[in-house]
Amino acid sequence: MRIWKQLLASMVVMLVMLGLWVYLVPSAGDSLIRMGMPGQAVALLRGAPASTEAASDQTAKGEPAQPGAAAPASAAGQRSGGPRAVLVAAEPVAIGTVNDRLSAIGSGYAIQSVVVMPQATGTITDILVSSGQMVKKGDVLARLDDDEQLIEQEKAQVALKSAVEKSASYRNLQSVARLDVLDAQIAEQAAKLAVSAAEFNLKRRNIVAPIDGIAGIVAVNVGDNVTTQTSVVTLDDRSAILVDFWAPERFATAIEPGQPVEATSIARPGRVFQGAVEAIDNRIDAASRTMRIRARVDNADDQLRAGMSFGVLVRFAGERFPSVDPLAVQWDAEGSFVWQIRDNKSVKTRMRIVQRNPDSVLVDGDLKEGDQVAVEGLQRVREGGAIRMAGAEVASQ
Repeated sequence: MRIWKQLLASMVVMLVMLGLWVYLVPSAGDSLIRMGMPGQAVALLRGAPASTEAASDQTAKGEPAQPGAAAPASAAGQRSGGPRAVLVAAEPVAIGTVNDRLSAIGSGYAIQSVVVMPQATGTITDILVSSGQMVKKGDVLARLDDDEQLIEQEKAQVALKSAVEKSASYRNLQSVARLDVLDAQIAEQAAKLAVSAAEFNLKRRNIVAPIDGIAGIVAVNVGDNVTTQTSVVTLDDRSAILVDFWAPERFATAIEPGQPVEATSIARPGRVFQGAVEAIDNRIDAASRTMRIRARVDNADDQLRAGMSFGVLVRFAGERFPSVDPLAVQWDAEGSFVWQIRDNKSVKTRMRIVQRNPDSVLVDGDLKEGDQVAVEGLQRVREGGAIRMAGAEVASQ
């Protein structure tokens, strides 16, 4: 491209940018006049009559305006708060609380859970429990074959009867040596112990529930040969669910036992279960920098199950800060700010964002409750410029 074409294109771009500046910034025309640009040229850029710009030119240079000439529009606007004032929508500053919260994923456990195993080796002869059945502590869940134990019990009872009769007869006979009487009494006591052992072994042929709970799937069938390591059935006491989750290190001193907890589960969408922190681990995991927390969630209506995943929410009371509409927050090279309205003037107020919420932003700055901040019409607001608030205009009409 030839050099004159490049110069021409550059001049066109500069004129367009200059025209946009004059159009968007009310005081731009007066600034150009004070810099020495003829009023007619400013008028062409603004699209206003040349006579008005000439009057502005005379005013900017300190010359008196000609009689009958119209007063500069900017001066008239500043005096009357009319056309030159920027129309904005404003809202008052509120006070909000920083709701510091902990969100975590946890796993649920029954408050008590037991894997029931036989206390002896044998063959399953009866199963008296089914999956999902509520059982009480001491209920018989299954039985092992007990023929051998019954025989041993009868033999012990016979031996006891013989020992009792022999001991009684020795005590009544004067000719029996005292040592023989003592041996008979000892034999009687041993026979009683043998009967107790036989009854104990017979009792262990019954597989009983060690806790109150709900039975899971029975893992054995009638006729199975089981040992003391065989899992027969699991029992869960799920009157309450324990939820274990991990909290970041920064919450180590904030969480306390008894603190309220909200738990949600994908198995029960839309429901929030209330609980409380029950236990806090005594150390922080060095690898993950987290701490194990256990919460207890009531399950009186039996809607939850052990093994479920839970979304856990713990809330903490925070500090109070000014709260503004998210639309009010603006940014420039120095950071974030809001346009505060004081005496119908715009004031740029610097602030620091503390917390973003869906409908408000908590900030730290020179703001107090009730202060008005602009939320709409911010494109033409400038520092110290005249402001017209839309709500005030509607109220005055």
